[in-house]
Amino acid sequence: MEKMILKKKNLPEFVEKALKEYRVIAPTDNEGIIVFKEITNPSEMMLNYANTRIPAKSVLLQQTETLFTFSQGKTVAVTSPEVNDKTLIVGLRPCDAQSLAILDHVFGGDYSDPYVEKRENTILVGLTCLNPEITCFCTSTGGGPSCAEYTDVQLTDIGENYYVEVVTDKGKTLTERASGLFAPAAEADERKKKELEEKAQNAITRTMHTDGIAEKLEEIFESPFWRKIALKCLGCAACTYVCPTCHCFDMQDETAGTRGARIRVWDSCMYPEYTVHASGHNPRPERMNRVRNRVYHKFNYFPKNCNVIACVGCGRGIEVCPVNVDIIDVIDKAREVNL
Repeated sequence: MEKMILKKKNLPEFVEKALKEYRVIAPTDNEGIIVFKEITNPSEMMLNYANTRIPAKSVLLQQTETLFTFSQGKTVAVTSPEVNDKTLIVGLRPCDAQSLAILDHVFGGDYSDPYVEKRENTILVGLTCLNPEITCFCTSTGGGPSCAEYTDVQLTDIGENYYVEVVTDKGKTLTERASGLFAPAAEADERKKKELEEKAQNAITRTMHTDGIAEKLEEIFESPFWRKIALKCLGCAACTYVCPTCHCFDMQDETAGTRGARIRVWDSCMYPEYTVHASGHNPRPERMNRVRNRVYHKFNYFPKNCNVIACVGCGRGIEVCPVNVDIIDVIDKAREVNL
């Protein structure tokens, strides 16, 4: 892993160079709410933030996305939009980078989704999280505030400079094109980085005990515990929309005359309509069924099928829940259930 420094005053020039070749996405301030957005000028970036409201999944799995268009004349013509934009995401937190690695399990395989090509065309420049929120628990889910494993380049704010770790070949290509802006990291730079990392690590005070959770959930599927948990939930689905690993979607065909488009839109397993069959039967008719399914999907089904927990500990779901349903408490209490 190559280690360098980038002067903060040179970051805008680095981004300006990237704008000539990439579609650049960065955290921006939208009336006090930090969101990922395409930028045209480095001045639009907001890197002094805790986390974005909507995760980085929105870049590769758009909230509304046209999968193909169709028209009917003498023949039927179907056209898929080209995915050729080279994209650079600057300033995403380690938890969001980790979430994309989890989504890779969902959209790859024999029948690859448009997500796959977008992912291949995207470079991730991560930003170490030096001031975690009180709701963060990434250290319990295989990540950490300074985890660089899932990025191509990782930046750490060490004062006047960014400490730069080049993690992948994609990252190496990106930094080599602006090589004049970087300098080798000194031992003092590395010491400063480690001090800040340790401070950030210690700032995460909440933990989720996940050892053996998939097996425990297997045992308590029919427990009345789930009905008790669901009594508090409103079924608003806010937690699923801000979750970086939730990926439920609906398909809609929109038509006008002989032309139309198949559009994918975000959906949520917390809505009763999501699982209604064409026959009218709903296998998850009660809110209890839906609350339980969401927990099992992340902490039982995904670990069994993909050998990874589908949660990155970003704390967004805890933060936005209007009735304070806390996934850490849910999992910890589930571990205590006796049959």
